[in-house]
Amino acid sequence: MGLGTAAVVLWLSLLHGFLFLLADSGTENPNDVTTVDLSSRRFRAEFLQEWQGSPDAPYFDASTPRNITGLVGHPVRLLCRVKNLQNRTVSWVRHRDIHLLTVGRYTYTSDQRFEAQHKPRSEEWALRIRSPQRRDSGQYECQISTTPPIGHAVYLNIVEPETVISSGPELFIQAESTINLTCTVRHTPEPPTSITWTHGEQVINFDSARGGISLVTEKGLKSTSRLLVQRARGADAGVYTCGPNNAPSAATRVHVLSGEHPAAMQQGCAKTTLDKTASILCCLLSIYFSTRTTFNLHFGT
Repeated sequence: MGLGTAAVVLWLSLLHGFLFLLADSGTENPNDVTTVDLSSRRFRAEFLQEWQGSPDAPYFDASTPRNITGLVGHPVRLLCRVKNLQNRTVSWVRHRDIHLLTVGRYTYTSDQRFEAQHKPRSEEWALRIRSPQRRDSGQYECQISTTPPIGHAVYLNIVEPETVISSGPELFIQAESTINLTCTVRHTPEPPTSITWTHGEQVINFDSARGGISLVTEKGLKSTSRLLVQRARGADAGVYTCGPNNAPSAATRVHVLSGEHPAAMQQGCAKTTLDKTASILCCLLSIYFSTRTTFNLHFGT
């Protein structure tokens, strides 16, 4: 038994004797029970807190990341590093349901996606999750079995690949202006090898006789693809879809408006399914163009 361990045992023995004497003296006066209870609590709190802060107490490496982002279906690893662990035990707990997942190198959950990982004589204690799902997002805690236990919290965020077109579900532009659509692809294991644009059911051909079509694509952790269609006309209206090869596709409906035919816009609003914000915007724009057209007819401006 080392000198440090012997000192701890001696202190705990003295503590036990001290509490025993307090309890024994309390039998003389019932009112002392409260005093004994308060003294015991104060002694435990102050002594144990001071003992945990001693040079021999285990502690966490503060440089260990506290926020981890993982992808759905791809293994993720939560890590904590413990210094001066001695004979203490490290456990992982899920905060959502206070579920004990691992103790030491052993896994204590029936969910086989979770696994305790630790190399002998290493300071690293990891929780590995195979095939994580969105529901696995939340706070986890690496705990050391001191008295009371101390913990290192890690927040896990599980995300799915997503594709977004910046214009939203609807885009209204004037005839002869430029259709400008930007598609962003995020949270993919690697950048998409291809991003395809379609107009209706047809893949957009940049070498077509229509001309005036260009595409700029940048690939990385967040990939973007920008489609430009110059001098838009009625035939360019419709649904445009951005389709990366490794993420869901996204679509937007483009309306090409002429000031002389605001009814076309009203018809477009009625035919498409919009969210509440887009629906309100569509109605307001419809009213605006209707009013402007009436004003032009009456006053010739």
